[in-house]
Amino acid sequence: MKAFKAYDIRGVFGTDITKETAYRIGYFLPRVIPAKEILVGGDIRLSTATLFSALTDGIRDAGVDVADAGLTTTPMIYWATGKYSFDASVMITASHNPKEHNGFKVSAKNVLPVGYDNGLNKLEKLVEGDIPVLKKRRGNLRKIDVKPDYLAFLNQYKEDYSSLNISMDFSNGMASLFKNDLFNGSNIHRINDIPDGTFPGHEPNPLEPENQQQIKKAVLENGSDVGVIFDGDADRVMFIDEKGAFISPDLIIALFAPYFLKKRTKKERVVHDIRTSKAVSEYLEKFNAEVIIWRVGRAYGAGKLREVDGIYGGELAGHYYFRDFYYSDSGLVAALVMLNIVKDLKKQNIPLSEKIAEISPYFNTGEVNFVIEKKQEAMKTVVDYFVENEPPLKMYDFDGYRLEFESWWFNIRPSNTEPYLRFLAEAKSKELLEQKTELIYELLAPFKQ
Repeated sequence: MKAFKAYDIRGVFGTDITKETAYRIGYFLPRVIPAKEILVGGDIRLSTATLFSALTDGIRDAGVDVADAGLTTTPMIYWATGKYSFDASVMITASHNPKEHNGFKVSAKNVLPVGYDNGLNKLEKLVEGDIPVLKKRRGNLRKIDVKPDYLAFLNQYKEDYSSLNISMDFSNGMASLFKNDLFNGSNIHRINDIPDGTFPGHEPNPLEPENQQQIKKAVLENGSDVGVIFDGDADRVMFIDEKGAFISPDLIIALFAPYFLKKRTKKERVVHDIRTSKAVSEYLEKFNAEVIIWRVGRAYGAGKLREVDGIYGGELAGHYYFRDFYYSDSGLVAALVMLNIVKDLKKQNIPLSEKIAEISPYFNTGEVNFVIEKKQEAMKTVVDYFVENEPPLKMYDFDGYRLEFESWWFNIRPSNTEPYLRFLAEAKSKELLEQKTELIYELLAPFKQ
Protein backbone atom coordinates (compact mmCIF):
# COMPACT_ATOMS: atom_id res chain seq x y z
CA MET A 1 0.00 0.00 0.00
CA LYS A 2 1.12 3.53 -0.76
CA ALA A 3 0.55 4.64 2.85
CA PHE A 4 3.04 2.21 4.45
CA LYS A 5 6.35 4.08 4.72
CA ALA A 6 9.77 3.29 6.15
CA TYR A 7 8.96 4.85 9.53
CA ASP A 8 5.17 4.99 9.80
CA ILE A 9 1.84 4.81 7.95
CA ARG A 10 0.93 8.08 6.27
CA GLY A 11 -1.04 9.43 3.33
CA VAL A 12 -3.98 11.47 2.08
CA PHE A 13 -7.13 10.79 4.09
CA GLY A 14 -9.89 9.29 1.96
CA THR A 15 -7.44 8.16 -0.73
CA ASP A 16 -4.33 6.53 0.74
CA ILE A 17 -5.92 5.99 4.16
CA THR A 18 -9.63 5.28 4.53
CA LYS A 19 -11.90 4.23 7.40
CA GLU A 20 -11.74 0.67 6.08
CA THR A 21 -7.94 0.74 6.02
CA ALA A 22 -7.85 2.12 9.56
CA TYR A 23 -10.20 -0.62 10.78
CA ARG A 24 -8.07 -3.38 9.27
CA ILE A 25 -4.88 -1.81 10.67
CA GLY A 26 -6.46 -1.89 14.11
CA TYR A 27 -7.81 -5.41 13.70
CA PHE A 28 -4.52 -6.96 12.53
CA LEU A 29 -2.14 -4.92 14.68
CA PRO A 30 -2.35 -7.34 17.65
CA ARG A 31 -1.19 -10.15 15.36
CA VAL A 32 2.00 -8.20 14.67
CA ILE A 33 2.42 -6.81 18.20
CA PRO A 34 0.69 -9.06 20.76
CA ALA A 35 -1.05 -6.84 23.32
CA LYS A 36 -3.81 -6.97 25.90
CA GLU A 37 -4.36 -3.21 25.76
CA ILE A 38 -3.19 -0.63 23.20
CA LEU A 39 -2.73 3.07 23.97
CA VAL A 40 -4.15 5.38 21.28
CA GLY A 41 -3.89 9.17 20.96
CA GLY A 42 -4.35 11.62 18.13
CA ASP A 43 -3.59 15.11 16.86
CA ILE A 44 -5.95 17.94 15.92
CA ARG A 45 -6.38 17.02 12.23
CA LEU A 46 -9.97 17.05 11.00
CA SER A 47 -9.86 13.36 10.06
CA THR A 48 -8.41 12.16 13.37
CA ALA A 49 -11.74 11.48 15.08
CA THR A 50 -12.92 9.35 12.14
CA LEU A 51 -9.69 7.38 12.05
CA PHE A 52 -9.71 6.95 15.83
CA SER A 53 -13.18 5.44 15.72
CA ALA A 54 -12.31 3.04 12.88
CA LEU A 55 -8.90 2.07 14.28
CA THR A 56 -10.16 1.38 17.80
CA ASP A 57 -13.19 -0.53 16.48
CA GLY A 58 -10.72 -2.80 14.71
CA ILE A 59 -8.55 -3.23 17.80
CA ARG A 60 -11.55 -4.00 20.00
CA ASP A 61 -13.06 -6.42 17.48
CA ALA A 62 -9.77 -8.33 17.69
CA GLY A 63 -10.49 -8.78 21.40
CA VAL A 64 -7.96 -6.20 22.61
CA ASP A 65 -8.66 -3.31 25.01
CA VAL A 66 -7.99 0.35 24.12
CA ALA A 67 -6.76 3.17 26.38
CA ASP A 68 -7.94 6.46 24.86
CA ALA A 69 -5.48 9.29 25.57
CA GLY A 70 -7.50 11.82 23.54
CA LEU A 71 -5.73 14.77 21.94
CA THR A 72 -2.00 14.43 22.51
CA THR A 73 1.43 15.22 21.16
CA THR A 74 3.24 12.27 19.59
CA PRO A 75 6.02 12.32 22.25
CA MET A 76 3.33 12.24 24.94
CA ILE A 77 2.20 8.87 23.54
CA TYR A 78 5.79 7.61 23.42
CA TRP A 79 6.35 8.64 27.04
CA ALA A 80 3.06 7.14 28.26
CA THR A 81 3.81 3.88 26.43
CA GLY A 82 6.95 3.53 28.52
CA LYS A 83 5.72 5.06 31.76
CA TYR A 84 2.61 2.88 32.01
CA SER A 85 4.17 -0.23 30.39
CA PHE A 86 1.79 -0.58 27.43
CA ASP A 87 2.56 -3.44 25.04
CA ALA A 88 1.79 -1.20 22.07
CA SER A 89 0.63 2.29 21.16
CA VAL A 90 -0.63 4.17 18.12
CA MET A 91 -0.48 7.91 17.53
CA ILE A 92 -2.89 9.15 14.87
CA THR A 93 -1.01 11.92 13.05
CA ALA A 94 0.61 12.93 9.80
CA SER A 95 3.17 14.95 11.76
CA HIS A 96 4.34 17.84 9.54
CA ASN A 97 2.39 16.89 6.40
CA PRO A 98 -0.39 19.11 4.93
CA LYS A 99 -3.87 19.14 6.48
CA GLU A 100 -5.34 16.61 4.02
CA HIS A 101 -2.95 13.94 5.29
CA ASN A 102 -3.15 11.67 8.30
CA GLY A 103 -1.62 8.42 9.48
CA PHE A 104 -0.34 6.24 12.30
CA LYS A 105 2.90 6.05 14.28
CA VAL A 106 3.23 2.66 15.94
CA SER A 107 5.36 1.72 18.94
CA ALA A 108 5.86 -1.64 20.68
CA LYS A 109 6.67 -2.40 24.31
CA ASN A 110 9.39 -0.23 25.85
CA VAL A 111 8.61 2.39 23.19
CA LEU A 112 10.39 0.43 20.47
CA PRO A 113 9.75 2.18 17.13
CA VAL A 114 7.88 -0.01 14.64
CA GLY A 115 8.96 0.73 11.07
CA TYR A 116 8.64 -1.15 7.80
CA ASP A 117 11.64 -3.36 8.59
CA ASN A 118 10.32 -4.64 11.90
CA GLY A 119 6.55 -4.90 11.71
CA LEU A 120 4.82 -2.53 9.29
CA ASN A 121 5.74 -4.85 6.41
CA LYS A 122 3.87 -7.72 8.08
CA LEU A 123 0.96 -5.45 8.96
CA GLU A 124 0.72 -4.23 5.37
CA LYS A 125 0.39 -7.81 4.06
CA LEU A 126 -2.34 -8.59 6.57
CA VAL A 127 -4.24 -5.38 5.80
CA GLU A 128 -3.98 -5.92 2.03
CA GLY A 129 -4.72 -9.66 2.21
CA ASP A 130 -8.04 -11.46 2.02
CA ILE A 131 -8.02 -12.84 5.56
CA PRO A 132 -11.59 -12.42 6.87
CA VAL A 133 -12.32 -10.38 9.98
CA LEU A 134 -13.68 -12.71 12.67
CA LYS A 135 -14.93 -10.65 15.60
CA LYS A 136 -13.90 -11.96 19.01
CA ARG A 137 -14.75 -10.79 22.51
CA ARG A 138 -15.30 -7.04 22.21
CA GLY A 139 -12.38 -5.23 23.83
CA ASN A 140 -13.00 -2.52 26.39
CA LEU A 141 -12.44 1.21 25.86
CA ARG A 142 -11.28 3.42 28.73
CA LYS A 143 -10.16 7.04 28.95
CA ILE A 144 -6.69 7.83 30.29
CA ASP A 145 -5.45 11.31 31.25
CA VAL A 146 -1.72 11.35 30.55
CA LYS A 147 -1.14 15.10 30.76
CA PRO A 148 -0.67 15.61 34.56
CA ASP A 149 2.09 12.99 34.86
CA TYR A 150 3.67 14.05 31.58
CA LEU A 151 3.70 17.71 32.62
CA ALA A 152 5.38 16.76 35.90
CA PHE A 153 8.08 15.02 33.86
CA LEU A 154 8.58 18.02 31.55
CA ASN A 155 8.80 20.39 34.50
CA GLN A 156 12.06 18.69 35.49
CA TYR A 157 13.64 20.45 32.51
CA LYS A 158 11.95 23.80 32.93
CA GLU A 159 13.90 26.69 34.44
CA ASP A 160 13.09 30.35 35.09
CA TYR A 161 13.03 32.07 31.68
CA SER A 162 12.16 35.56 32.90
CA SER A 163 15.58 36.86 31.79
CA LEU A 164 14.90 35.82 28.20
CA ASN A 165 12.87 37.38 25.41
CA ILE A 166 11.36 34.47 23.48
CA SER A 167 9.20 34.14 20.36
CA MET A 168 7.37 30.83 19.81
CA ASP A 169 5.39 29.49 16.85
CA PHE A 170 3.19 26.51 17.73
CA SER A 171 2.12 25.96 14.08
CA ASN A 172 -1.50 25.52 15.31
CA GLY A 173 -0.39 22.05 16.37
CA MET A 174 -0.23 19.89 19.45
CA ALA A 175 2.56 21.70 21.31
CA SER A 176 -0.19 24.26 22.03
CA LEU A 177 -1.54 21.85 24.66
CA PHE A 178 1.33 22.98 26.90
CA LYS A 179 1.55 26.66 26.01
CA ASN A 180 0.19 27.90 29.34
CA ASP A 181 1.85 25.27 31.53
CA LEU A 182 5.35 25.70 30.10
CA PHE A 183 5.52 28.91 28.08
CA ASN A 184 3.49 31.60 29.81
CA GLY A 185 4.67 35.11 30.57
CA SER A 186 4.89 38.59 29.07
CA ASN A 187 8.42 37.82 27.85
CA ILE A 188 7.17 34.93 25.69
CA HIS A 189 5.53 36.02 22.44
CA ARG A 190 3.32 33.23 21.09
CA ILE A 191 1.89 32.91 17.59
CA ASN A 192 -0.31 30.23 15.97
CA ASP A 193 -0.95 28.85 19.46
CA ILE A 194 -4.55 27.66 19.00
CA PRO A 195 -4.79 23.98 17.93
CA ASP A 196 -6.51 23.95 14.54
CA GLY A 197 -6.52 21.04 12.09
CA THR A 198 -6.79 23.39 9.11
CA PHE A 199 -3.40 24.92 10.09
CA PRO A 200 -4.42 28.50 9.23
CA GLY A 201 -1.05 30.05 10.14
CA HIS A 202 1.04 27.91 7.80
CA GLU A 203 1.65 24.25 7.04
CA PRO A 204 3.05 22.50 10.13
CA ASN A 205 6.45 21.73 8.60
CA PRO A 206 9.05 24.08 10.14
CA LEU A 207 11.79 22.81 7.84
CA GLU A 208 10.26 24.62 4.85
CA PRO A 209 11.49 28.23 4.55
CA GLU A 210 8.02 29.62 3.76
CA ASN A 211 6.74 28.26 7.08
CA GLN A 212 9.54 30.02 8.99
CA GLN A 213 8.68 33.53 7.84
CA GLN A 214 6.28 34.39 10.69
CA ILE A 215 8.62 33.27 13.47
CA LYS A 216 11.60 35.03 11.89
CA LYS A 217 9.56 38.24 11.70
CA ALA A 218 8.39 37.80 15.31
CA VAL A 219 11.96 37.35 16.57
CA LEU A 220 13.08 40.59 14.92
CA GLU A 221 10.00 42.61 15.90
CA ASN A 222 10.14 41.43 19.51
CA GLY A 223 13.91 41.67 19.83
CA SER A 224 13.96 38.05 20.96
CA ASP A 225 17.01 36.12 22.10
CA VAL A 226 15.68 33.01 20.36
CA GLY A 227 12.76 31.83 18.24
CA VAL A 228 11.16 28.39 18.61
CA ILE A 229 8.94 26.66 16.03
CA PHE A 230 7.24 23.28 16.49
CA ASP A 231 5.82 20.92 13.88
CA GLY A 232 2.24 19.64 13.90
CA ASP A 233 2.58 16.78 16.40
CA ALA A 234 5.41 18.31 18.48
CA ASP A 235 7.95 15.56 17.90
CA ARG A 236 10.18 18.08 16.08
CA VAL A 237 11.32 21.58 16.94
CA MET A 238 13.56 24.11 15.22
CA PHE A 239 15.17 27.36 16.24
CA ILE A 240 15.82 30.90 15.00
CA ASP A 241 18.73 33.00 16.26
CA GLU A 242 18.42 36.59 17.52
CA LYS A 243 19.20 37.91 14.01
CA GLY A 244 16.19 36.09 12.55
CA ALA A 245 18.30 33.38 10.90
CA PHE A 246 17.24 29.73 10.81
CA ILE A 247 19.66 27.43 12.64
CA SER A 248 20.38 24.16 10.85
CA PRO A 249 18.81 21.54 13.19
CA ASP A 250 21.87 19.27 13.16
CA LEU A 251 23.99 22.01 14.77
CA ILE A 252 21.66 21.94 17.78
CA ILE A 253 23.03 18.43 18.52
CA ALA A 254 26.40 20.08 19.12
CA LEU A 255 24.89 22.96 21.07
CA PHE A 256 23.32 20.44 23.49
CA ALA A 257 26.76 19.02 24.37
CA PRO A 258 27.55 21.16 27.43
CA TYR A 259 24.07 20.55 28.90
CA PHE A 260 24.27 16.77 28.64
CA LEU A 261 28.01 16.04 28.72
CA LYS A 262 29.89 18.66 30.73
CA LYS A 263 29.43 17.00 34.14
CA ARG A 264 29.80 13.41 32.90
CA THR A 265 32.83 11.50 34.14
CA LYS A 266 32.46 8.56 31.74
CA LYS A 267 32.55 8.62 27.95
CA GLU A 268 29.01 8.96 26.59
CA ARG A 269 27.65 8.06 23.17
CA VAL A 270 25.75 10.53 20.98
CA VAL A 271 23.92 9.40 17.82
CA HIS A 272 23.34 11.52 14.72
CA ASP A 273 22.18 10.75 11.21
CA ILE A 274 24.34 10.31 8.14
CA ARG A 275 23.49 13.82 6.85
CA THR A 276 24.67 15.69 9.96
CA SER A 277 27.40 18.31 9.68
CA LYS A 278 30.93 17.16 10.38
CA ALA A 279 31.17 20.17 12.69
CA VAL A 280 28.87 18.33 15.11
CA SER A 281 31.16 15.34 15.67
CA GLU A 282 34.20 17.62 15.84
CA TYR A 283 32.51 19.71 18.55
CA LEU A 284 31.21 16.70 20.48
CA GLU A 285 34.69 15.18 20.65
CA LYS A 286 35.72 18.19 22.78
CA PHE A 287 33.33 16.82 25.41
CA ASN A 288 34.76 13.30 25.29
CA ALA A 289 31.73 11.98 23.41
CA GLU A 290 31.78 8.90 21.20
CA VAL A 291 29.84 9.80 18.07
CA ILE A 292 27.73 7.16 16.34
CA ILE A 293 26.60 7.91 12.76
CA TRP A 294 23.45 6.08 11.69
CA ARG A 295 20.52 5.99 9.29
CA VAL A 296 17.92 8.73 8.79
CA GLY A 297 14.51 8.48 10.49
CA ARG A 298 13.05 7.99 13.96
CA ALA A 299 12.65 4.22 13.59
CA TYR A 300 16.42 4.03 13.07
CA GLY A 301 17.71 6.90 15.20
CA ALA A 302 15.76 6.04 18.33
CA GLY A 303 16.54 2.34 17.87
CA LYS A 304 20.27 2.97 17.54
CA LEU A 305 20.32 5.27 20.59
CA ARG A 306 18.74 2.48 22.62
CA GLU A 307 21.10 -0.14 21.19
CA VAL A 308 24.24 1.80 22.16
CA ASP A 309 22.67 3.32 25.32
CA GLY A 310 23.46 6.82 24.07
CA ILE A 311 22.70 9.83 26.24
CA TYR A 312 21.02 11.76 23.40
CA GLY A 313 20.91 12.06 19.64
CA GLY A 314 19.41 14.00 16.79
CA GLU A 315 19.10 14.50 13.08
CA LEU A 316 18.94 17.11 10.37
CA ALA A 317 15.13 16.99 10.27
CA GLY A 318 14.84 18.40 13.81
CA HIS A 319 14.24 15.21 15.81
CA TYR A 320 16.09 15.02 19.14
CA TYR A 321 16.21 11.75 21.11
CA PHE A 322 16.95 11.38 24.82
CA ARG A 323 17.93 8.42 26.97
CA ASP A 324 15.74 9.76 29.78
CA PHE A 325 12.79 9.92 27.37
CA TYR A 326 12.77 6.20 26.64
CA TYR A 327 15.32 6.83 23.88
CA SER A 328 12.59 8.67 21.96
CA ASP A 329 12.18 12.15 20.52
CA SER A 330 10.41 15.12 22.09
CA GLY A 331 10.09 18.62 20.69
CA LEU A 332 9.10 20.01 24.08
CA VAL A 333 12.06 18.48 25.94
CA ALA A 334 14.40 19.79 23.24
CA ALA A 335 12.81 23.26 23.42
CA LEU A 336 13.20 23.43 27.21
CA VAL A 337 16.83 22.30 27.02
CA MET A 338 17.46 24.90 24.32
CA LEU A 339 15.98 27.70 26.42
CA ASN A 340 18.17 26.64 29.35
CA ILE A 341 21.23 26.86 27.10
CA VAL A 342 20.26 30.26 25.65
CA LYS A 343 19.67 31.54 29.19
CA ASP A 344 23.21 30.50 30.18
CA LEU A 345 24.64 32.09 27.03
CA LYS A 346 22.84 35.35 27.79
CA LYS A 347 24.38 35.40 31.28
CA GLN A 348 27.76 35.31 29.53
CA ASN A 349 26.67 38.00 27.02
CA ILE A 350 27.05 35.52 24.15
CA PRO A 351 24.38 35.86 21.43
CA LEU A 352 23.03 32.59 20.05
CA SER A 353 24.26 33.40 16.53
CA GLU A 354 27.79 33.83 17.83
CA LYS A 355 27.75 30.43 19.53
CA ILE A 356 26.43 28.70 16.40
CA ALA A 357 29.15 30.35 14.29
CA GLU A 358 31.74 29.05 16.76
CA ILE A 359 30.42 25.49 16.36
CA SER A 360 30.42 25.35 12.56
CA PRO A 361 33.27 26.48 10.27
CA TYR A 362 31.66 24.81 7.24
CA PHE A 363 29.84 26.05 4.14
CA ASN A 364 26.83 23.85 3.35
CA THR A 365 24.69 23.14 0.28
CA GLY A 366 21.63 22.13 2.29
CA GLU A 367 19.83 18.99 1.14
CA VAL A 368 19.26 19.02 -2.63
CA ASN A 369 16.71 16.72 -4.30
CA PHE A 370 17.15 15.18 -7.75
CA VAL A 371 14.35 13.32 -9.53
CA ILE A 372 16.25 10.22 -10.65
CA GLU A 373 14.82 6.80 -11.52
CA LYS A 374 18.09 4.81 -11.54
CA LYS A 375 19.14 5.86 -8.04
CA GLN A 376 21.55 3.00 -7.35
CA GLU A 377 23.37 3.45 -10.66
CA ALA A 378 23.63 7.21 -10.09
CA MET A 379 25.06 6.77 -6.60
CA LYS A 380 27.52 4.13 -7.79
CA THR A 381 28.78 6.44 -10.55
CA VAL A 382 29.51 9.24 -8.07
CA VAL A 383 31.08 7.00 -5.43
CA ASP A 384 33.21 5.09 -7.94
CA TYR A 385 34.57 8.34 -9.34
CA PHE A 386 35.87 9.50 -5.97
CA VAL A 387 37.15 6.09 -4.88
CA GLU A 388 39.26 6.00 -8.05
CA ASN A 389 40.29 9.66 -8.29
CA GLU A 390 40.15 11.10 -4.76
CA PRO A 391 40.02 8.29 -2.18
CA PRO A 392 38.02 9.35 0.90
CA LEU A 393 39.43 9.27 4.42
CA LYS A 394 36.17 7.63 5.59
CA MET A 395 33.25 6.06 3.80
CA TYR A 396 29.88 5.00 5.23
CA ASP A 397 27.79 2.78 2.96
CA PHE A 398 24.41 2.55 4.74
CA ASP A 399 21.48 4.84 3.89
CA GLY A 400 23.23 5.75 0.66
CA TYR A 401 26.84 6.88 1.05
CA ARG A 402 28.77 9.41 3.09
CA LEU A 403 32.32 10.13 1.90
CA GLU A 404 34.61 12.26 4.08
CA PHE A 405 37.74 14.04 2.89
CA GLU A 406 40.20 16.33 4.66
CA SER A 407 38.38 19.61 3.99
CA TRP A 408 34.97 18.51 2.75
CA TRP A 409 32.41 15.68 2.68
CA PHE A 410 29.19 14.69 0.97
CA ASN A 411 26.20 12.41 1.46
CA ILE A 412 24.13 10.95 -1.34
CA ARG A 413 21.10 8.81 -0.50
CA PRO A 414 17.76 7.66 -1.91
CA SER A 415 14.71 9.06 -0.15
CA ASN A 416 12.74 6.50 1.87
CA THR A 417 9.45 8.33 1.37
CA GLU A 418 9.70 10.32 -1.89
CA PRO A 419 10.93 9.75 -5.48
CA TYR A 420 14.18 11.62 -4.93
CA LEU A 421 17.91 11.09 -4.78
CA ARG A 422 19.09 13.44 -2.02
CA PHE A 423 22.49 15.15 -1.98
CA LEU A 424 24.23 17.25 0.66
CA ALA A 425 27.81 18.54 0.86
CA GLU A 426 29.97 20.66 3.17
CA ALA A 427 33.38 22.24 2.77
CA LYS A 428 35.65 24.55 4.74
CA SER A 429 35.61 27.14 1.95
CA LYS A 430 32.87 28.38 -0.36
CA GLU A 431 35.13 27.92 -3.39
CA LEU A 432 35.87 24.28 -2.57
CA LEU A 433 32.17 23.57 -1.99
CA GLU A 434 31.22 25.07 -5.36
CA GLN A 435 34.00 23.16 -7.13
CA LYS A 436 33.01 19.78 -5.68
CA THR A 437 29.25 20.20 -6.04
CA GLU A 438 29.66 21.27 -9.67
CA LEU A 439 31.64 18.09 -10.32
CA ILE A 440 29.04 15.88 -8.62
CA TYR A 441 26.18 17.59 -10.49
CA GLU A 442 28.00 16.80 -13.75
CA LEU A 443 28.30 13.14 -12.73
CA LEU A 444 24.56 13.03 -11.93
CA ALA A 445 23.43 14.93 -15.06
CA PRO A 446 22.99 11.83 -17.31
CA PHE A 447 20.61 10.29 -14.75
CA LYS A 448 18.34 13.29 -14.10
CA GLN A 449 14.77 13.13 -15.38
